[in-house]
Amino acid sequence: MKRRTILTSLAASTALAATKSVKPTAAILGGSPSFIETDDRTKLFVRDWGAGAPVLFVHSWAVNADLWQYQMVHLCENNLRCLAFDRRGHGRSSEPGHGYTADRLADDLAAVIDQVDLKNLTLVGHSLGCGEIVRYLSRHGARRVARVVLVAPTLPYTSKTPDNPDGVVTPDLAGRLRARMASDFPGWVTENARGFFAPETSQAMLDWGIRMITQTSLKVVLDCNRVVNETDYRAELSKIDLPVLIIHGDKDLSAPLDLTGRKTAQLIPRSRLIVYEGAPHGLMFTHRERLNSNLLAFAKS
Repeated sequence: MKRRTILTSLAASTALAATKSVKPTAAILGGSPSFIETDDRTKLFVRDWGAGAPVLFVHSWAVNADLWQYQMVHLCENNLRCLAFDRRGHGRSSEPGHGYTADRLADDLAAVIDQVDLKNLTLVGHSLGCGEIVRYLSRHGARRVARVVLVAPTLPYTSKTPDNPDGVVTPDLAGRLRARMASDFPGWVTENARGFFAPETSQAMLDWGIRMITQTSLKVVLDCNRVVNETDYRAELSKIDLPVLIIHGDKDLSAPLDLTGRKTAQLIPRSRLIVYEGAPHGLMFTHRERLNSNLLAFAKS
């Protein structure tokens, strides 16, 4: 696979780097929440559907909670409570000029879990969202979490370094990619969007995805891109002591299976990897029925 293809796709599947510990002390706004507020006064939009055991979805780079709506509808119809939130700087949440780091985003996830008082929780992440879940477990523990699903993760580490020679991202290549996005982000998204979906995906779905991504500000996009290539989750993954289901497509251009999903599965002791033949990065759309079935079975296990 060409380096440029991997790089441009990895940028759209961001993981985040660590920073100083900040413990959230969020408060639900206005009773039954549509938003929570973190300790730095960032308001996070929270969607909460259905009743039953809770499943919390964490979305990927530059999109929002709408990414998961096809999964949430299905699981709600099968007696599960489904929640999703917009990450800071994304969707309906507020956009502070700071806080786009692995630790801060993990603390935002903790704020949602704590303020909504979720227990016996199934956490489901996609791409960048998988990194947030892993860092959350490292910083806040697994007291409230029963199981984890990592869909098309960008873990464990994509940078090419002396101790990670299989990495594909070098500072020069990442810098050139960011320069391209900074010069024409809508153009970059349009050029690369088709690889997220399948050839048979409708143009309407493709256009919808492009609109959602390009609503995210350039600062947030670039901040997240800067840290994706510097975050090393290898040590954290080996310490996870929960059932973990990893789902990955073998046609994923954004996070190539052998670079990410397979290595992640090798590092997590209690993990199981399911490979979807022919699936791209956006398999929540292209392989919706199979993913919904796998999520339902695992959440009720």
